[in-house]
Amino acid sequence: FQKNLDNMLRGTSRLAATTLKAAAPRFMSAVPPTPDLCDKANLDVSKLATESKIKIVDPAMNFKNFGGKIAFHGPVSTIKAYESNPTVRKAFEEPGEGRVLVVDAGGSLRCAMLGDMIAEFGVKNGWAGIIMYGCIRDSKAIAEMPIGVKALNTHPVKSHKKDPGLRDVPVMFGGVTFKPGQFVYADEDGIVVSDSPMET
Repeated sequence: FQKNLDNMLRGTSRLAATTLKAAAPRFMSAVPPTPDLCDKANLDVSKLATESKIKIVDPAMNFKNFGGKIAFHGPVSTIKAYESNPTVRKAFEEPGEGRVLVVDAGGSLRCAMLGDMIAEFGVKNGWAGIIMYGCIRDSKAIAEMPIGVKALNTHPVKSHKKDPGLRDVPVMFGGVTFKPGQFVYADEDGIVVSDSPMET
């Protein structure tokens, strides 16, 4: 890990080295693998439709990993905003306390709702990650940051700032309704949402 951290410190220009060092303990923390969580909950395909406490985001959404942390988890905080991102910045300017920001951006592929400057706030303020039902930009810089970022794709054009959107309301995509205070677990294998904390 130290070698990877040193490489990031040498390679990053827009994220201060002190921020990366401060975030290192979170970068190293173990995240329960989503397959193990499903097995622990005795979840198989026959129970997907009836299980109410654990939900799996439809893999057909094809979320991609863009952050320096592929696996991340935490309590859910939500935003509903279409092609306008001031609430995303405002959220990441607050203490994250290990939370995951889930943004329903309407699945828009017309602009980016997250860039490197906002992502830096998320790292600095202790957010575990963000799940963006939409696009991001500055993906090369974000890939160097110790934060989880899942999104549909990238887009070079920024969003507008005219609509503040809604904060901490239920949002739905991928066949799952995300509610503030739930717990989300994300890694290479998918996204799991639970009403209570899960352990392997």
